[in-house]
Amino acid sequence: MGKYKSVFDIIGPVMVGPSSSHTAGAVRIGAFARTILGGTPRRATIELHGSFAETGPGHGTDKGLLGGLLGMSPDDPEIRHAYERAREAGMSFTMGTVDLGPKIHPCSARLTLEGESGDRLQVIGTSIGGGNVAITQVNGYQVRLTGEYPAIITVHTDTPGMIQHVTSVLAAHQVNVAFMNVARQNKGQDAFMTIESDQPIPEVAQAAIAALPGIKMFRYLPKLT
Repeated sequence: MGKYKSVFDIIGPVMVGPSSSHTAGAVRIGAFARTILGGTPRRATIELHGSFAETGPGHGTDKGLLGGLLGMSPDDPEIRHAYERAREAGMSFTMGTVDLGPKIHPCSARLTLEGESGDRLQVIGTSIGGGNVAITQVNGYQVRLTGEYPAIITVHTDTPGMIQHVTSVLAAHQVNVAFMNVARQNKGQDAFMTIESDQPIPEVAQAAIAALPGIKMFRYLPKLT
């Protein structure tokens, strides 16, 4: 099948229409952001960029992003009523447009979220076609998460040995690291790490990593379905 990994890369996902990139992709971006936040946000600012801004409302991109933030799947018929469902859930939200610059893919959105506990999160997500997505920025850190693999996200103190501590826990539980990225904004402060693995990460390993000294935030992201 050449560059295609499965028949779904050709025909697209099972979804509520009309567009796999503008609708299903939007739902998955919202769902991704919800998982990183750790739950349904109580406040959300949703800004559409490029093609999302130009044609997104007609394709249901705004509703798809809201539906994903509420935990809906791409084939959920309730996506059509996402505005009403968000209000019923007590979510305060605003919709707008933004120019993220020429380097950002045109099918992208910036989501600024606040969780029930007051945690704040900003992500930039991109729909790359066929319902496939990528999270390219989290709280100003450059990342690349696609949901094709189970993944963990950590924010930790930028000190020697932290990466080894995390990977040692994974190795002890027979988890193979497929991809890893570490970013920081200032030396010796906080670092942001993403690790994608070849298999699901057991809960006991998740708990061990979350309990490591220096770990300030831990999230487990299951493989997107």
